[in-house]
Amino acid sequence: MSIQDFLQHLTNGISLGSLYALISIGYTMVYGILRLINFAHGDIFMLGAYITYYGLVFTSIPWWLVFILSAVITGLLGVLLERAAYKPLRNSPRITVLISAIGASFFLENLGTVVFGGRPKAFPTPSIFNSVVRIGGVSIVGVTFIIPAITIVLLILLNYFTKRTKTGMAMRALSKDYEAASLMGIDINKIISVTFLIGSFLAAVGGIMWGTKFPQLMPLMGMMPGIKCFIAAVIGGIGNITGAVIGGFILGLGEIMIVAFLPGLTGYRDAFSFVFLIIILLLKPTGLMGENMTEKV
Repeated sequence: MSIQDFLQHLTNGISLGSLYALISIGYTMVYGILRLINFAHGDIFMLGAYITYYGLVFTSIPWWLVFILSAVITGLLGVLLERAAYKPLRNSPRITVLISAIGASFFLENLGTVVFGGRPKAFPTPSIFNSVVRIGGVSIVGVTFIIPAITIVLLILLNYFTKRTKTGMAMRALSKDYEAASLMGIDINKIISVTFLIGSFLAAVGGIMWGTKFPQLMPLMGMMPGIKCFIAAVIGGIGNITGAVIGGFILGLGEIMIVAFLPGLTGYRDAFSFVFLIIILLLKPTGLMGENMTEKV
């Protein structure tokens, strides 16, 4: 493999890893506070992509404004999902809430099939994302630069929010001790809603960027990326935002590089994620940056 080919695959891996990082943060934030695996997160990702599609096709609003509005609307839909499917079960056994999350995922997938139709739709990617930049002998599509840049900006803003604002500090307190935080006067419902809003917003941004990189939309498009981003969160240490980001980049780079160095395994690209997950769980069950936590039934 030439150095140009290696750099080409490296940039593709960083771009894919950035997407996984964005989406896996939503998983890890919700788990960090509620100890809930939100299996509908991948379907929120799908909704973000479809809302953007219809905004671009049926309105004359500038594409960047459509992107922002779609992410905000999807974030609010995530809050609505929490209020409808999870909040009524907050004091129920954890397995009950888990089943509700799985049911919400199936509901959104089938609702998407009915509302959006089962046929794939071509995502109308803005021209700036398709521009080609040549660096030496490497040709890089604009979206390959844009996705990591957006990821870095959003991570910086999220880090500032969680460490410098009262709501962010309340989220951190809630993740450490749910009962103690409620006794200290923290509005539990508000913090949980904000968590779902941010997580769903990031999932929507991931869905939009996914549409620009892989411009084909389907109602089940969030299933495999959702599973992989859950794996990324577990690899990094679910409940840890930095770990989720690291897990996303490891997964994205690993997928691309294993195909680059072993092209005969191209058909088993998805299997890499699951094999790597098993290895990590065997060697470090809490993930790379996870902490041992006492589970409460």
